[in-house]
Amino acid sequence: MTLLFIVIGLALIFDFINGFHDAANSIATIVSTKVLTPFQAVLWAACFNFAAFFIAKFIIGEFGIANTVAKTVYPEFITLHVILAGLIAAVVWNLLTWWLGIPSSSSHTLIGGFAGAAIASAGFGSIQGMVILKIASFIFLAPLIGMGIAMILAALTLNLFRNTQPNHAQQWFKRMQLISSALFCTGHGLNDSQKVMGIIAAALFASGEIADITTIPTWVPFSCFTVIALGTMSGGWRIVKTMGSRITKITPMEGVVADTAGAITLYITEFLHIPVSTTHTITGAIMGVGAIKRLSAVRWGITKDLLVAWILTIPVSAVMAMICYYIIQMF
Repeated sequence: MTLLFIVIGLALIFDFINGFHDAANSIATIVSTKVLTPFQAVLWAACFNFAAFFIAKFIIGEFGIANTVAKTVYPEFITLHVILAGLIAAVVWNLLTWWLGIPSSSSHTLIGGFAGAAIASAGFGSIQGMVILKIASFIFLAPLIGMGIAMILAALTLNLFRNTQPNHAQQWFKRMQLISSALFCTGHGLNDSQKVMGIIAAALFASGEIADITTIPTWVPFSCFTVIALGTMSGGWRIVKTMGSRITKITPMEGVVADTAGAITLYITEFLHIPVSTTHTITGAIMGVGAIKRLSAVRWGITKDLLVAWILTIPVSAVMAMICYYIIQMF
């Protein structure tokens, strides 16, 4: 029972880190356009991160992404030691990339850690390869979908407001950015909180507290949505600069388009029960609004570096988790 409490506590710590690690994704555009101050923006984002709980619970009526994450490893191979090793690796990688200012995926960190620890415990037959392959494919698909939607929305918006006085349009877009940012922050809460829910559900299953891994007690989602909101409130300023200005310069209109495109992508993946990276999604959307002006407006060198980090996240997290598992087994 003590080990179960440790695992749940560490999972919630990861959830908190996820919040401040990904706070930059949620607020990058609205801060870089000076619609809100950084402090106002994190409060705004945290409120809608938490509001996502009520949407998932009472409107959607299920936690499909949590179930997908929990099924990364076959139930018979899930143990508390496997989950503990995966969480330790995920926390270390998340903190390291936060310190370096790299907007990596907390989602793929967690999944890579969980799978890597299971492989160390029982071999490759312990993981559900098709589930992991589907998740890994969205390393590329999520930013591409976000970019495509952003380019379409940007073209439509520019055409719609082509005869509007620039100053007047600017004021309208600043107001609209509050709405688009709220939509994206809600999507962030829906997507990212459920990943930790899936891990806690797996831990409860492994300890015999629940009979079915898809049966998640109400306190689990409530805790996860609350903790990620608190993490978001703590901010993530190192990554804001990368997301908000280094990829491309953002205007209020482009901020509205990027956030809306990112939100639509997150809602699509919520419907499909696929855990994706909000980092990848909003990065693709920001690249899309930059590219619609001209391709040279996007700093492709920066995006190339980000892509390398994204690709490395799952395998690096998996290897770290394997090492952690071997060390844990020594005690």
